[in-house]
Amino acid sequence: MTSLQRLLRPEPTALAVELRAVTAMTVAAVEGTVELDDVLRRYSGAMAELDALVGMPGPPGGLYDNDLFTAGRGRVLVYRPTAAPPRTGRVHPATLPAVELAVATHVGDHDSIDVTYGELGRWVVEHALAVAGPVRETYLTGPRDTADPAAWRTEIGWPVFRLAAP
Repeated sequence: MTSLQRLLRPEPTALAVELRAVTAMTVAAVEGTVELDDVLRRYSGAMAELDALVGMPGPPGGLYDNDLFTAGRGRVLVYRPTAAPPRTGRVHPATLPAVELAVATHVGDHDSIDVTYGELGRWVVEHALAVAGPVRETYLTGPRDTADPAAWRTEIGWPVFRLAAP
């Protein structure tokens, strides 16, 4: 309900957006095609496997294909960065490609993350050229770190091509 209210009556915000060149990264990953309604359950299962095999060397993340949001079904790759990813069960090594991202941080629980996505999308339309590719989320602080939703921080990275030099 809060998310819908914010979409209908958005508060003026100064969304901080950073253009970031991200280098290729080696990760341990679990991936598959999922229904939008099943993302949280699948994410939790994948993270449990990754934590058991890799530990916690850096913040976890996920790559989410556009079809997940537009068609309700799409590819998801959940990962943990590691120099030596194992290949056990569903966990396998993967290399995330280098990418240019427009990055904004969503603060708080995920009930209103769609509003942050909308604000970031609007920023991208006004300042850069969106390119095909999955959206990248990095979970800096989340429910696995603290029970306080006000402390949660999720970086959302939208693939872009810069229209002008920084």
